[in-house]
Amino acid sequence: MTDNNNRRLGADFYINTNVCEVAKNLLGKTLISQIDGVRTSGIIVETEAYSYKEKACHAYMNRNTKRTYVLFGEGGMAYVYLCYGIHKLLNIVTNVEGTAEAVLIRAIEPQEGIEFMIQRRGLLKKGYNLTSGPGKLSQALGITMKQNNTTLFGDQLWIEDGKTNRAEIEASPRIGVAYAEEDALLPWRFSYLNNPWVSKGNNRY
Repeated sequence: MTDNNNRRLGADFYINTNVCEVAKNLLGKTLISQIDGVRTSGIIVETEAYSYKEKACHAYMNRNTKRTYVLFGEGGMAYVYLCYGIHKLLNIVTNVEGTAEAVLIRAIEPQEGIEFMIQRRGLLKKGYNLTSGPGKLSQALGITMKQNNTTLFGDQLWIEDGKTNRAEIEASPRIGVAYAEEDALLPWRFSYLNNPWVSKGNNRY
């Protein structure tokens, strides 16, 4: 699951053909950014799975467009997209080349570089709103559209191994995907039960 030199997750972790398994297995792992000379990191505590087979996915029905082409690459790439013209959301591409699936990183528990995260977020101090949401964590980690189609095996963005506590995982519907109709009810959001860093978005339909 890790390479020979460090704790970074290897390609075999990302090319798993079960996107929900990857989404669950990412919990407890450490997301790290090294951007503009600043290293920041946090433990992943909330994720969402997306597949071309369901309506909430940007590549539903295999829509391969200028925006979604990254999703069709081999697992282990970053898919960053702009939400509401403001928020940059980080997704981890999974599965084999040609199969469009990804995991949205929804929340992390800050670890390294917290003072830089606070500055990037324009906050006065550390609080649970620092990284308790996909747009918030991207801003805190310095992730922008420049990181779209970036490999997770390089020196800007990567994920390191960590213990996933399966007994603490809660599955629920994804947040903000009511447009997906019946697929909005899929329990494809995974989070650590009672973790204060988990986002507070509305997933009721």
